[in-house]
Amino acid sequence: MRYELVIFDNDGVLVDSEPISNRLLAAYLTELGHPTSYEDSIRDYMGSAMHRIHDLVLERTGERLPDDFDDVFHRRVFEAFERELRPVAGAVDVLEKLAADEVPYCVASSGSHERIRVGHRTTGLDRWFEGERIFSAQDVGKGKPAPDLFLYAAERMGVAPERCVVVEDSPLGVRAAVAAGMDVYGFTAMTPADRLAGATQLFSDMGELAGLLA
Repeated sequence: MRYELVIFDNDGVLVDSEPISNRLLAAYLTELGHPTSYEDSIRDYMGSAMHRIHDLVLERTGERLPDDFDDVFHRRVFEAFERELRPVAGAVDVLEKLAADEVPYCVASSGSHERIRVGHRTTGLDRWFEGERIFSAQDVGKGKPAPDLFLYAAERMGVAPERCVVVEDSPLGVRAAVAAGMDVYGFTAMTPADRLAGATQLFSDMGELAGLLA
């Protein structure tokens, strides 16, 4: 294999959470007086750390979101995860292949550690991700599109950035990977290919990934 580390985004790449979380985010922002459609949420916030949501709402409206916004939103999301969340089709097969071939991998997500753990536990993906394989924007304080999270994950895993490949489904994530000097494979299951411009490779079926990485 040409890479020494595969870095997965989490939401939309490993767990099929983007439809759930963006539906709930759009509804909550609208409830708070900031009309937002599901499509708006996908376009503006998919792949974002929570601070970006606060920053964009403040920039656009001059109003701050409530102090308990993150707690309320995460409570709603976690409740929905327990009912609805599933792994992305093909993700388990990719992880099995990487583990069998002894290829190092990890997850680097804009989501909080709690969100990652809840999603993995609910979907059974926790068996593939010990604590030392999980990295969150919480660890670096500056989320995507800054390269900090991917660079931190590579450093902790002991691999040079140019020997890493990132698997991403959001424009922000692709920009972050490129800024980190890493190859990035753009997953187009939910995101139009033209929004992932800059990706090294595009693919639409997670079942294709193992072959593309070989």
